[in-house]
Amino acid sequence: MAMDQKARSAKSAAKRKELGEEELRHRVRAGEKQMLAELMAWTKDSEQASVITGCLRYVHSLGRDGASEALRSRHEIEVSENVAAELYVRGQRQASRLDVKEA
Repeated sequence: MAMDQKARSAKSAAKRKELGEEELRHRVRAGEKQMLAELMAWTKDSEQASVITGCLRYVHSLGRDGASEALRSRHEIEVSENVAAELYVRGQRQASRLDVKEA
């Protein structure tokens, strides 16, 4: 006799627990979703999870230095002296206002 949905779900949950599987979720932007879709098309894989897992395994195989290079930020944020000075002044003003409120 075939198992009902509840029994199948329980069996799947038990197997996931036995294997130590854990569900991970994260949000992505449209560009990242598009990259994933392209990777799925290139590899002819219809499962997002397996493509992401493959990417994780590949980056991990690069080792500490290789993974660090592959995952480094592609943009550097440089704050000019003028902007730094303005941020400092605004911070001082805010701190003064908070001091007055607390007094």
